[in-house]
Amino acid sequence: MAISSVRRILISALGSASLIGIATPAQSEAAEAAAAAPETAAAATVGEGEIIVSARRRNESLQDTPIAITAITTSQLENKATANIGDLQGAAPNLLITQQNSGGAAANLAIRGLTYADIEKSQEPTVGVVVDGVFIGTSTGQYLDFFDIEQIEVLRGPQGTLFGRNTIGGVINIRRTRPTGQFGVKAEVSYGSFNTFQGRAVVNAPLGETLALKGFYFHNESDGFYHDDATGQRRGGNKNDNFGVSLLFTPSTDFNALLTVEKQVQSFDVVNSNLVNSTELFCSFEPANQCNRNNTTDLYTVFGSPAESHYSAPAATLEMNANLGSIKLTSVTGYRESKEDQTQDFDSSSTDLYYTHRKQNYYQFSQELRASGKFSDTFDYVVGGYYFKSKYNLFQSTRLFAFNTAISPDAFDANPQSVTGKTESVAFFGDFDWNFADKFRLSFGGRWTQDKKELTNSFATSGLVGSGNAKFSKFTPKVGIDYRPDSDTMFYASWSRGYRSGGFSARAATAATASTPFKPETVDSYEVGTKLELLDRKLTFNVAGFIAKYKGLQQNTTIPGGPTGNQTITGNVGSANIKGIEADFTARPVEGLILRASVGILDSKFKNFISGNVLTFPAITDGEGTVISPGFTAIRNFDYSANDPIYSPKATLSGSIDYSLPVDFAKITVNVGIRHISPYDQQISLGPLTGNINRVDNGGNVIVNGNDPRVRTRAQNLLDASLTTVLDLDGKKVKLTVYGRNLTDDRGTSAAFTVAGLWSFASAREPRAFGVAAGFEF
Repeated sequence: MAISSVRRILISALGSASLIGIATPAQSEAAEAAAAAPETAAAATVGEGEIIVSARRRNESLQDTPIAITAITTSQLENKATANIGDLQGAAPNLLITQQNSGGAAANLAIRGLTYADIEKSQEPTVGVVVDGVFIGTSTGQYLDFFDIEQIEVLRGPQGTLFGRNTIGGVINIRRTRPTGQFGVKAEVSYGSFNTFQGRAVVNAPLGETLALKGFYFHNESDGFYHDDATGQRRGGNKNDNFGVSLLFTPSTDFNALLTVEKQVQSFDVVNSNLVNSTELFCSFEPANQCNRNNTTDLYTVFGSPAESHYSAPAATLEMNANLGSIKLTSVTGYRESKEDQTQDFDSSSTDLYYTHRKQNYYQFSQELRASGKFSDTFDYVVGGYYFKSKYNLFQSTRLFAFNTAISPDAFDANPQSVTGKTESVAFFGDFDWNFADKFRLSFGGRWTQDKKELTNSFATSGLVGSGNAKFSKFTPKVGIDYRPDSDTMFYASWSRGYRSGGFSARAATAATASTPFKPETVDSYEVGTKLELLDRKLTFNVAGFIAKYKGLQQNTTIPGGPTGNQTITGNVGSANIKGIEADFTARPVEGLILRASVGILDSKFKNFISGNVLTFPAITDGEGTVISPGFTAIRNFDYSANDPIYSPKATLSGSIDYSLPVDFAKITVNVGIRHISPYDQQISLGPLTGNINRVDNGGNVIVNGNDPRVRTRAQNLLDASLTTVLDLDGKKVKLTVYGRNLTDDRGTSAAFTVAGLWSFASAREPRAFGVAAGFEF
């Protein structure tokens, strides 16, 4: 095939865009006291083993909260030397978090098998990440570093009533520490495998009687854990800085305002591992040793050209709380913008086939206003309004089959792509608790949301492809009931509906597809559960069972059209049924010993997942080279119903032991944890095909019998351990930690993609790593 023909076939599909609470009689006195406090102080442990959470925009005991929730405290994070949000993977039932290297600080998040793995700003996450009350509107910026954290709450299942649209899978609610109003310093440095260095510090200081200041800084850098085949050097290095200040203004006990101004700056070496095989076009242009590689140990040797990403994201958050007696008002204002400048060698080989330069600007602003209080001793409420606005632009240049790395993509591409998009969302919500009978409580509420979307897709010389604007609205209700026969037992049942907005396809290649929106998707979730405190509260045990019915499934599909004959768009292609069981327990059998375990079981199946797709048929010639039938492409309806949904492992298991032993003026803590994640797929893709794949008849369906095996990660067994010694020197604490992560050296993919029979690539998860950290606090 001539190179000019290859370029024509690829330029549209590849050049258009990159792939990628109120107290109740059953509550303890400690929990009642916490419920009366500001929500912003909710993330705390009250009494031995009792955790206060704000998952329902009320401060209430974890065991009195009638939803499936896992709370991860500061001590848990520090004991296991947690570095970033990815370390939470497997720590809560049915939770997956992997890094996506096609965007700055980008994460693939999945809860209960609900996810959408795409870094395009026109697509929105299915799992919400909320930091200090502010929702992060894209998957970029979600892969966060941890240090200054008070508590993390993992809310499983749709959270649309209180946390908004695009939380159909759940929410990761992160609360950082507030200024203390007293002088204090907490600092730590660490060094580990792959020349990894971290430095972190938090400084608190009083500024008079009403002002408190907190400054924070986090630095992380590493040489990376990939090996460059040509140079022998390490690849995949990164440098990340996150810094800012918080000011807390408390003029009275009835009002406080917290302003946080911060910035995240990240630079990293963009690396992909080559997964192309002999059935794909790119393999014919690449050296033999770079094709047909495995998706485990081979991932850690890379061949692609140097590429880099620069990400800068300033942000500001203002939270205000006013106590007006019977009513509490809370206002949360969030502003965030980001600039990304990234090159990437998508073919991942030493042959120069497909290299891009992407520049993006993104902006979001949000405002939430809530009122909470009681109508009576048995009836409380949270009501509010929410406004969200975002806009972005993408400019991409592509170097395609140039076979010359000296030419920049900007110089090579005479027709670069430009995409601009806008989103505006307005919502009103209410959530109510009614203790309608002794030991019974009814929880109900809903949220009405309206979204406006705009997208314009164009090229520099060929001009406008298409543009569209649309409006979507949805009411998402929730109702639940719980029964508490005594202060240590709760049973609950609920139904809720989640909603993820529709939108437009950034990769559309015709005016019709660019201007036609895909519709919203919804999930109806039915859940029953119980929360128990046993053996004088030395043992807590929570279990939940759920069924989720997923409708209007949004998925990328390839259909005919555009200058090259095919294009990639997002469409509503079917539905899915997901059911599962989740359980977790915490035991404190003796002083100093904490045992934790969790289990998540999933059964996920697609239903009527029918999608238009393109099959390419080569020309047929006789033995003398005479063309009997010319090559052509044809559309077929592909039935993906037999494929496994992505990021849906059948089981996630975890267990950990924390044992603390006081020794004179020190405390020694040993932490050992293991996480098991069964195999799961990372992309809806083409495995073996059966059914109607003949050359003439366009009728009938092509049956896809599973995803491409290269996008399946094998079972993971991740063993982590740490030993921490804390010295108490007249109120000053000195800490030394030695840790190891992934001690079994379990290797495999963190993300993997195949691209329309052309090529495939992946990124790898971190192999075995060791380190030491030293810090102090006073």
